[in-house]
Amino acid sequence: MIIFIDESGVHKQEGKSSVVLVYVIVDGVESLEKAVTETERKLKIISFHWAKHIWKIRQRFIQALQKESFTVKAAIIRNPFNEERFEEAVRVLLTEKKISKIVLDGQKPKWYLRRLKKILREQGISVKKIRAGNDRSFPCLRIADAYAGLVRTYWENKGNKEVQEVWEIASKKITTQVLSGQAIE
Repeated sequence: MIIFIDESGVHKQEGKSSVVLVYVIVDGVESLEKAVTETERKLKIISFHWAKHIWKIRQRFIQALQKESFTVKAAIIRNPFNEERFEEAVRVLLTEKKISKIVLDGQKPKWYLRRLKKILREQGISVKKIRAGNDRSFPCLRIADAYAGLVRTYWENKGNKEVQEVWEIASKKITTQVLSGQAIE
């Protein structure tokens, strides 16, 4: 199993942030990466990034990947984002033991890596499995980005029709949601 981690809204002082873990079975990574790049080709975009695309593209990207084999776990954290809340969220979401690799989107601050390694050690998972990457090299990070953006947007704008439409499609892949330390359906 490979886990891809992305966040959304962590730089904001108000509202909410999201931390999303996208789980992919090791055997399925290549086919999922191919599906991501093929979806982007069909949408005539170079690389999907939540903040750079309109709702129509967001919806089509997420909808096209629904038949693929991956699951999503997400945590919503009230801003301002801090180390303790991040650690609590990851501890609740990261429950699997048979992890071959964890790929983080982008370069992370030292505190972030230190906290993540602490959680992994507590759960008996090798910290050597952590790797930073960019979404160009790891297409599955683009899925994590899409879900991180959607989860944060949903919890900040539940009344928005466009958000609701995309949420209805995407929520089928979300197996776990945590809001301020409490699991929700």
